[in-house]
Amino acid sequence: MSFDTAASLRVTGAGPARGVLRVPGDKSVSHRALLLAGMARGTSTVTGVSFGQDVQHTRRAVERFGVTVTDVGEGRLRVEGPLRHEPDGVLDHGNAGTGIRLMSGVCAGVDGLSVLTGDRYLLRRPMDRVAVPLREMGARVDGREAGRLAPLVVRGGSLRGITYAPKEASAQVKSAVLLAGLSARGSTTVQEIRPTRRHTEEMLGQFGAKVLVEGTSVTVEPGELTATDVTVPGDPSQAAFWAVAAVLAAEGDVVVEGLYTGFGRSDFVLILARMGADIDFDSTTGTMTVRSTRLRGVEITGADIPGIVDEVPVLAMAAAVAEGTTVISGAGELRAKESDRIASTAAMLRALGAKVTETEDGMVIEGGTRLRPGSVDSHGDHRIAMTAAVAAACAVEGTSEIKGWDAVATSYPGFADQLVALTGAGCEPVA
Repeated sequence: MSFDTAASLRVTGAGPARGVLRVPGDKSVSHRALLLAGMARGTSTVTGVSFGQDVQHTRRAVERFGVTVTDVGEGRLRVEGPLRHEPDGVLDHGNAGTGIRLMSGVCAGVDGLSVLTGDRYLLRRPMDRVAVPLREMGARVDGREAGRLAPLVVRGGSLRGITYAPKEASAQVKSAVLLAGLSARGSTTVQEIRPTRRHTEEMLGQFGAKVLVEGTSVTVEPGELTATDVTVPGDPSQAAFWAVAAVLAAEGDVVVEGLYTGFGRSDFVLILARMGADIDFDSTTGTMTVRSTRLRGVEITGADIPGIVDEVPVLAMAAAVAEGTTVISGAGELRAKESDRIASTAAMLRALGAKVTETEDGMVIEGGTRLRPGSVDSHGDHRIAMTAAVAAACAVEGTSEIKGWDAVATSYPGFADQLVALTGAGCEPVA
């Protein structure tokens, strides 16, 4: 049985973490590259795209608009745009929150009817944060359940540009509005409460859009995109698991090469450094080097969260073995991820013997506890599953089981194989 299709994974540790590796293409960049290439006139080549299930759902969704996407080998996709008609079927985004929110913005600009759905976990995630501004722009956006997906129906076209100030710091909301703004009458501006990751702004510029970034304000002008070639770098959020593997292990020395170096994606490195980790990130080459060291507890506030929204579970695991107390606050956004990520992270820590108290918008972790084998439920959340596996391999003596392991294939096929190669841990797939 393949690790990627296993319902559960048993992991036996604890060993060293040593090696040099590369991670899959950045998931956030991959979603945007496929969407923008699909919207652009002409033929684009996207190299290094993530082949996790999340991004594959975005690929299939783009194809439903009449865009041709061809695998030309060596990790390259040829994308022939632009979108030629309304989608010829339901757009199923699986577990991909980024994919469905960004696609909502694309659909708002398409003259026709689009129906978007996903798996049982995605159906629970809030969509009003995207629906509200798209309605203000002139799109009709409806769902069966107020504020949720379940599914989402978008009747697009005839949009007008707006100035919108989201209540939450969300790169997904910002991106959905900007993508819709390409098809609107007049300019569209998003005014953020805090700066978020700038993948969309960067890539819109690559595809020839007129984009202006001034502090926390981003403006896009309507216009047609021009095809271009995109190389997707390695995903820093995936590299964070190997960084924590190195600091958890008694003997850790890990190098991850070829990572994305754009705004807001290496903030987890800063948090680990504050905790005392021996970590270096070369922003020129995208190489991260981490060695085992003793950590100390820190305070992680709402100002930190936008830059580490995907890395909180694995940073919480690092906090569990650190000396002293770590307080995470201002992270209420995590309750609307693949799982209620505050609750599932706290449950994971407890299952492995850590001391944690859940709060409304975060958690308090009492560090210094010796972790023990346990049974962890991923709740369909790939980041919970991978965090638990790293801890079981590097910081727990004995065998632990991670239920719902198949969620990992949404973002990181081959993760368990790399875990074995890096740590020598025993991994057994369970049907």
